[in-house]
Amino acid sequence: MSKQVKLAVQQRTETGRNAVKKIKEAGFVPAVVYSHQEETLNLKVNEREISNLLGHAAGENILVDLAIEGQGTSRLALIKEVQHHPVSQRILHVDFHGISANETIEASVPVEPVGEAVGVKTYGGLLEQLVRTITVRTLPKDLPEIIQVDVTDLNVGQPLHIKDIKLPEGVTPAGDGDITVFLIAEPKVSLDAQAQQSKK
Repeated sequence: MSKQVKLAVQQRTETGRNAVKKIKEAGFVPAVVYSHQEETLNLKVNEREISNLLGHAAGENILVDLAIEGQGTSRLALIKEVQHHPVSQRILHVDFHGISANETIEASVPVEPVGEAVGVKTYGGLLEQLVRTITVRTLPKDLPEIIQVDVTDLNVGQPLHIKDIKLPEGVTPAGDGDITVFLIAEPKVSLDAQAQQSKK
């Protein structure tokens, strides 16, 4: 499941280019938390802390408990978007999506294959991953960081669709279940041989 991390933030009232420049010079990153249920807040977060958090994340979905300094309150949120400098890759801005612990959310979760497919091991096929993430519906507490899919039974020419994936308890697919995630393609040697044969 997605690990919930406590993150200290400060509310900011300064806006504009000069204010943002001062925030960054002080070692902070400007941020915003949006929510359907609560007011939008302008925040700033320590650059080192947010960089460390993102650097150790297994996937894109990071559930954070935003502890707002001086208010004695916190807000549950998902990191929605992170803007990086195109050259230095330093974090420029972070968007948080405020959520409720009892609210069903939709999120894209990375997918990775586990095991060696029989079509690869025995017949020399190639494992192709056509989809890198799938969108799921779940409560925040059940949100997985990553979805691992056992591909050992896949044979040459056999696809594995979203609907075939066994998801963790409390997690359901939000998109088209017929989308192919993995496919064992025919061996390249076999395809080349067929091409040569067709020329004769």
